[in-house]
Amino acid sequence: MSEFLHMGGYAVFIWASYGLAAVVLIGLLALSLVQRSRARAAWEAINPRRGAER
Repeated sequence: MSEFLHMGGYAVFIWASYGLAAVVLIGLLALSLVQRSRARAAWEAINPRRGAER
């Protein structure tokens, strides 16, 4: 297990890459959820009757 985590001496670069990718993906998810919420609010402001059906 230690050899796997050490990754042949490149562990710092590999784990940093995984961490950066995770941060970017989480940021994109958060941004998408915020934009979805804003779009839904705008849609319900334009079409209040359709929003009440849900």
